[in-house]
Amino acid sequence: MPYSLDELAKDIKGILEDYGIQEGSDKVCYFVQKALMDQNFIHHNLKDRDSENPNPREVLYEDLELGFCVCGHVYNQEADGTPHDHGSSWAIYGQASGETEMTEWEIVKEESDLKFVKETKKYIMKPGDVRFYNVGDVHSPVRKEPVRLLRIEGRNLDNIERSKIKEF
Repeated sequence: MPYSLDELAKDIKGILEDYGIQEGSDKVCYFVQKALMDQNFIHHNLKDRDSENPNPREVLYEDLELGFCVCGHVYNQEADGTPHDHGSSWAIYGQASGETEMTEWEIVKEESDLKFVKETKKYIMKPGDVRFYNVGDVHSPVRKEPVRLLRIEGRNLDNIERSKIKEF
């Protein structure tokens, strides 16, 4: 039976209410992966971008009570992300199609409003892979081909101030 956006949002909300993200992150990742394994879910929620909707990020659902968001990301071309955090929010990335080379970084020095980082880990996210990034975690994605992904944000990142980060 197909898995819907409403069901995903309801499942995430229930976990966050019962466990919070620290204890419930693995459970949320399970439901994100369930959505990624459903081609019907991907077809209906991770639609191609065009001139009318060129932004690769689309907020598909935003919970007014808890503040979390379910976002669809569709990149039709290469994208080379710089190291970043999600400010005071956590995020869960789920790869729906294509591959993303993800690099994780460690903060080694802080000066006023600038953080310096060094690379600690690099891996490829393939369809079905899901990863939790806690508050303060720094990472950077590289996409060499078109990709679709699902990202759950603890808070809508449109409204979150992020750290200034530079490689050490």
